[in-house]
Amino acid sequence: MSKIYLHDIPLDTAWETLIDALENIHQWQLIGKEEIPLDEKAIDRILVEPLWAQISSPHYHASAMDGFALRAEETTGAMPTTPVDLKMGEQAMYVDTGDPLPAWANAVVPIEQAEPVDIDGHPLEMTRKPHTIRLRAALTPWMHVRPMGEDIVATQLVLPAGHKLRPVDLGAIAGAGFEKINVARKPVVGIIPTGTELVSIGTKVKPGDIIEYNSVVLAAQVTGWGGTPKRYDIVPDIYEQIKAQVKQAAAECDLVLVNAGSSAGSEDFTARIVEELGEILFHGVAVRPGHPVIAGIIHDEETGKATPIIGTPGYPVSAALTGEIFIQPILNRWLGLPPHTPEVIDAKVTRKVTSPGGDDDYIRVVLGKVGDEMLAAPLSRGAGVITSLVRADGIMLLPRGVQGVEAGTHVKVRLYRPQSELGETIYCIGSHDMSLDLLAQELAQMGRRLVSANVGSLGGLMAVKRGETHLAGTHLLDPETGTYNISYINQYLPNVPVLLITWVEREQGLMVLPGNPKGIHSLQDLVRDDVRFVNRQRGAGTRVLLDYHLKSEGLDVNQIKGYNQEEYTHLAVAAAVLSGRADCGLGVTAAARALNLDFIPLYSERYDLCIPRDFAQSDLLKPVFAMMENPDFHKKIAEMPGYGVERMGEIQQLL
Repeated sequence: MSKIYLHDIPLDTAWETLIDALENIHQWQLIGKEEIPLDEKAIDRILVEPLWAQISSPHYHASAMDGFALRAEETTGAMPTTPVDLKMGEQAMYVDTGDPLPAWANAVVPIEQAEPVDIDGHPLEMTRKPHTIRLRAALTPWMHVRPMGEDIVATQLVLPAGHKLRPVDLGAIAGAGFEKINVARKPVVGIIPTGTELVSIGTKVKPGDIIEYNSVVLAAQVTGWGGTPKRYDIVPDIYEQIKAQVKQAAAECDLVLVNAGSSAGSEDFTARIVEELGEILFHGVAVRPGHPVIAGIIHDEETGKATPIIGTPGYPVSAALTGEIFIQPILNRWLGLPPHTPEVIDAKVTRKVTSPGGDDDYIRVVLGKVGDEMLAAPLSRGAGVITSLVRADGIMLLPRGVQGVEAGTHVKVRLYRPQSELGETIYCIGSHDMSLDLLAQELAQMGRRLVSANVGSLGGLMAVKRGETHLAGTHLLDPETGTYNISYINQYLPNVPVLLITWVEREQGLMVLPGNPKGIHSLQDLVRDDVRFVNRQRGAGTRVLLDYHLKSEGLDVNQIKGYNQEEYTHLAVAAAVLSGRADCGLGVTAAARALNLDFIPLYSERYDLCIPRDFAQSDLLKPVFAMMENPDFHKKIAEMPGYGVERMGEIQQLL
């Protein structure tokens, strides 16, 4: 057991092992087919055989207009001054659009281009059966006619095998004479969530409860990839119950996914159950996140059925990426589809990234085009941070053997969203502020996407200097002058033309638990032995503000418990206080109110946007400036506790 459990193997080795096993049980091929009616439910199904047209479309020469069928040769010489008259019945016949042409006809004149006349050549009101029609322009053969086979000719290939059906394809298939089609059978994928700590969506949670949503994500992935998910109820960490559920799922499904329990803890039973019911192919793959993945085959001795099983890690990001790495390729193969090939682009990484040298490292990034350069900003690496996948525009893969990349390195990124959307992305790197979330919502309604990377005010100015952002949020207090931002811009951006413009004024203070159980009222309380503090990261404007006032009040940072415990956003500081990791932290009023914390106001500050001059004049940022003048937007921000918008849009410096 020690040889196989959590023994990481390279990803390519894992795939070779898995493919060999699936070939041995005849499951590395099309899994089956079924005949279905040709209707709207056929959308997105996969053809398992080529479709050759049974009939032509149209299957006769059809009129393309309401008008009169005729012989084109009999209109020769027709001109406005020398019209040609054709007698109905002998030389012309009325037809509606789609009507078959008489065998003798080879053209149609539209009704509005024909003049009805009587037997003596006098004009008449148009009817379907005038005595004679007069034409003042000649026609060529097959003019205004859809000849037989114009769209489809009998026996021609309409669609190849392996084609995923679209709405327009259904019309072509029907036109080619089919009423039923053979498509790949949808693989049934059983999903078993395990864990005593799990509760269903909608349950009122208490400490220790974890809302079970991995099965929803996995089921949605399976659906999107053409399979049929079968979600089972949550199974607690009880060996026999999990084993019984695995046996049932293996009997009912083509593939079984067991979520969680894939590590080597005392209640991680998946590997033992797979070994008892069949065979383990591998336990542990050298990928991050998601290395404790399990693959095996379940054997039913009574029926002889062999069912592949994959144990997916319990962390949400690991589970979702395991789906992309292992499950999607299997389903593609079973459906007769070619391997999925995501669009890959070149981008420059915005900060240094380290990586375990022995693993393929899948790093989530947000993308934005700043100037002529596509930039990739790495997101949180945590395997439990599902929002990093929500925000991600793509995946940067660092292959094993690479221990990281420096900032400015060009890397390959596999896209999650169309490249066309990236050109409408506004990159905002710098200090975090909750009003930017409101801005992002408003911009989304205007066809723009705001992507924020929270690296602190100073980090934002450095991004402006490197040409890596469209704008930077900053609130750096100059301890010498008591002014905001200007001295720092003069120091760090001496030769960069920028616009410094006020965004909001906001209140900063101490966030504490409801009721303020520690009786915290000022910075003086931070040096008490019974008070634990949570700080912002170095370079953050809030950290600069704190250090300025600590120095003014003669307080020693070495006496503050938690001074070196850092978070990157106001909300993260608030969450640290709410969770009990700290007794207080410095932040904005709105963050405290968002998590129902008490707030002790201390300071008022100005939060500005630093915008490179070239981008300030661009069409991309026009909606941002429009929001600065929008009264409704002002009102929404002013309704946030501790915010003022009276100076929004005020230019502080134009360099």
